[in-house]
Amino acid sequence: MSDSILWCREGAHIAILGATGAVGREMIRCVDTLKLPVRKVDLLASARSAGKSLSTPWGSLTVHDAGHFDFRGVDIVLCSAGKSVSLALADRIVSAGALMIDNTSAFRRDPKWPLVVPEVNGHLIALKPGIIANPNCSTIQMVLALKALDDAVGIDDVRVATYQSCSGAGQKGMDALLTETRDALAGHRHDTSAVHARGIAFDVVPQIGAFLDSGFTEEEDKMMFETQKILDRPDLRVCATCVRVPVMRCHSEVVSLNTRKEISVQEAASILDEMPGLRVTDMQSPDAYPTATQAQDHFDTFIGRIRKDPVANHGLIFWIVSDNLLKGAALNAVQIACSAWNQGRMESTHE
Repeated sequence: MSDSILWCREGAHIAILGATGAVGREMIRCVDTLKLPVRKVDLLASARSAGKSLSTPWGSLTVHDAGHFDFRGVDIVLCSAGKSVSLALADRIVSAGALMIDNTSAFRRDPKWPLVVPEVNGHLIALKPGIIANPNCSTIQMVLALKALDDAVGIDDVRVATYQSCSGAGQKGMDALLTETRDALAGHRHDTSAVHARGIAFDVVPQIGAFLDSGFTEEEDKMMFETQKILDRPDLRVCATCVRVPVMRCHSEVVSLNTRKEISVQEAASILDEMPGLRVTDMQSPDAYPTATQAQDHFDTFIGRIRKDPVANHGLIFWIVSDNLLKGAALNAVQIACSAWNQGRMESTHE
């Protein structure tokens, strides 16, 4: 058993904060799958998990206590251990000279730090001490499509209704779904939930996060703000309704928008299918729409049911599905890390 692993002399020294969680485990997989060159990997978690060993593509690694970890010498820290942990450790990470890629909501609204989806605003990525915020999972999959259409014909406004899986609340969210479903099948239905706003088994719950004075929930407010920030469109009108559904993994959304120029369904499908990270599934047959179970474990975000909105002059409606633990979290963060590292290596080569 080793504390870290040497793999590539010219690679990055990375640390994965929250390595024992659902997103942390996917980060480990994505680092390996995307072939981010690493020379050393450190796994970090709470004191409760310190000392455990995890099987990784680089061998069995020991989990360190994040609260006592020395970040000096680390190039990139991938963070998914919760907002409070990120806030507590950010100054130590950045002052040690590392790039912190944070998967929580801690820094998304901070104008000092970019909020990044690489395919959309990857020009903001840089390998230097600082923070890059990873957007909300439900926002990421939507802005991929919005970016493609906004560049092509312009977008005036967006309305989205989400059908978000229980894994959006982490491992505890998935555990709650399993427990509540088993209990419901045994005749003991939960009206309340230890994790979700209401009992989730065999129901849909139109609340994710606390309600704000506006009547929107925190999750809805995140989607509206983050979409404007990522697209650099403070003028873009966005309205979101976010719903938790009894699905284990992958978020689904219905997106309705108005474009500035007329566009046919066929043209929209072609534009969306050409966007990196997107795949239109029903260009040949309307019943080839994507579902949550089909999208699980895939890096692509899937789109189907593209159609004209009959009550709008330049309206489009489509269905979009993505694995929220991958593109909605771990994959997006590791893509940022890969882009930052590659850019840093190119800059050092030209110096």
